[in-house]
Amino acid sequence: MLQPSYPYYLANEALAPNAALEVRDKFDGTLATRVALADAATIDAAIAAAHDARAAMAAFPPDARRDVLEHCVRRFSERSEELALALCIEAGKPIRDARGEVGRLVDTFRIAAGEATRVEGETVELGISERTRGYRGFVKRVPLGACSFITPFNFPLNLVAHKVAPAIAAGCPFVLKPSERTPVGALIIGEVLAETGLPKGAFSILPCPVDQADALVTDARIALLSFTGGLVGWDLKARAGRKKVVLELGGNAACIVDSDPGRPLDEVVARLVSGAYYQSGQSCIGVQRILVHRDRYDALKTALAAAVATLRMGDPRDESVFIGPMIDEAAAKRVEDWIAAAVTGGARVLAGGRRDGAMLPATLLEGVPHGADLWRREAFGPVAAIEPFDDFEDALARANDSDFGLQAGVFTGDLAHAMRAWDALEVGGVVVGDIPSFRVDNMPYGGVKASGFGREGVRYAIADMTEPRLLVLRG
Repeated sequence: MLQPSYPYYLANEALAPNAALEVRDKFDGTLATRVALADAATIDAAIAAAHDARAAMAAFPPDARRDVLEHCVRRFSERSEELALALCIEAGKPIRDARGEVGRLVDTFRIAAGEATRVEGETVELGISERTRGYRGFVKRVPLGACSFITPFNFPLNLVAHKVAPAIAAGCPFVLKPSERTPVGALIIGEVLAETGLPKGAFSILPCPVDQADALVTDARIALLSFTGGLVGWDLKARAGRKKVVLELGGNAACIVDSDPGRPLDEVVARLVSGAYYQSGQSCIGVQRILVHRDRYDALKTALAAAVATLRMGDPRDESVFIGPMIDEAAAKRVEDWIAAAVTGGARVLAGGRRDGAMLPATLLEGVPHGADLWRREAFGPVAAIEPFDDFEDALARANDSDFGLQAGVFTGDLAHAMRAWDALEVGGVVVGDIPSFRVDNMPYGGVKASGFGREGVRYAIADMTEPRLLVLRG
């Protein structure tokens, strides 16, 4: 079970000036725990502490950063079931999926531990003419400074890890605002960080209302803002001033199944089910649009609809449950409304059922109008749309006909088609032979178009959190 209450972390210190934030079990609505809630003055104090800690964090040796990250790996592993249960309760994530996210938390910190001692520079040959003979150039990467991180509810551990672990490896102090809907996982991470010897002010983890957090966006003492969430991120960027900004703002990922998918049909179906309905579809790279070559369409559609109809919905603590609650009833109602609007526009439901509060059954539709919200916007729920295509180039064009561009999946046994997809798809990543939902925590991850810009993945995040500093020596 969760603790009765959790403190927040201000400049490495656990504080509990209140227990104002209620965290409810997303399945049954009962009060699960209470969390200390920060206000604007606390946020300002955290920014000041991070700004003051810049020199100490930059001087904190790389091997010491590695040791901090390795300590986190050990402690997260020891507390893995506690962390998984926290996810299950506060996010409604089925327990098997929750354990998977804890595993990725550990992986991300382990990767960062390895990278902490590999933030390397280069030599620059300056002898390009008679004028520059005798000069030598060297470049090292130095920490950018204080960072602010804002994370959403759907991956309360892993999305936090992808900001916090690289920051420690890079030597950047930070202030993290986790989602008020799912703050507990981030606060357990803070509890573990507080066990280490990080310099004073190196980290603050502060759940707070959105209207109290504006300084994380606008304050000039912050050198980098990294935001994962919805399209509001573009407004944050507009108000961020001169600081560097990294945005990951979601998508409505397409998955193409070619006439030769390169995989057995049952494997393709199983992966599509995972991609579309994993954690109730509340994933930025969840499969939302499925484009299937007409030669394979009827067989795949029938098999996929049958598989979707078998997905068990219920208490996420139950090991056999695949579909848990969405984050709240309003989110489930929104997706239900989008489904109804698509049906009114001519779509046909192949699998699905009636909503019960925040519980929305896994749903599959065909014939969704391309102007419908369910096709054009990010559904962020357990629903997918399927349609046939006759020509691979047309499938690529349909996949690109979106405001978003995070990742895309392509099942094909044709190498030329795989390479053409890599060239043509307007996304941050193309996954051939699998779903767009595939992610490994050391790979570059991010999008184009409305999906944002910048890349996560530990080494790539470290690059954003550092900057080159040149040294020229005259011989």
